Amino acid sequence: MSLGTYLRNHPRLLEWAYDVTHRVFDALNPAIAKIGYARADAWLRGPEEFGKKLIFDCRMCGQCVLHSTGMTCPMTCPKNLRNGPCGGVRINGNCEVIPTMRCVWVQAFERSQKMALYGEELILINPPVNRQLEGSSAWINMLTGEDVNVPKGWKS
Repeated sequence: MSLGTYLRNHPRLLEWAYDVTHRVFDALNPAIAKIGYARADAWLRGPEEFGKKLIFDCRMCGQCVLHSTGMTCPMTCPKNLRNGPCGGVRINGNCEVIPTMRCVWVQAFERSQKMALYGEELILINPPVNRQLEGSSAWINMLTGEDVNVPKGWKS
């Protein structure tokens, strides 16, 4: 078992690290704004991608919801489903597209049950992925509000 898998299967440490990091970024937001969000994105993107890829197999969607999905990246779902399983989950909990792979959403459910701070967020409905944010820093997008902005034409 890899370190990333171990940490994801025991998400409390990751949950705590996320909470601390979120608070640090919130506190540093005025300084980051002075530097410029675009410049900060360029500086943060590499380390963010390296760490998240190593631990979560991150796809750098720019709208990270790990804390809401049991520290399981929903973008690792072969169908890129962001709001729950597709309905094709096999009886053994594996994926219908890749039968040897555990369903990402089964993992998210199991792991969220072990989380004290954000475990309940699994029931939240996340907006569709804004593909325009792919490859950008989710932390910077969180600070600017871009991670929750709905592109023009999406609202009904």
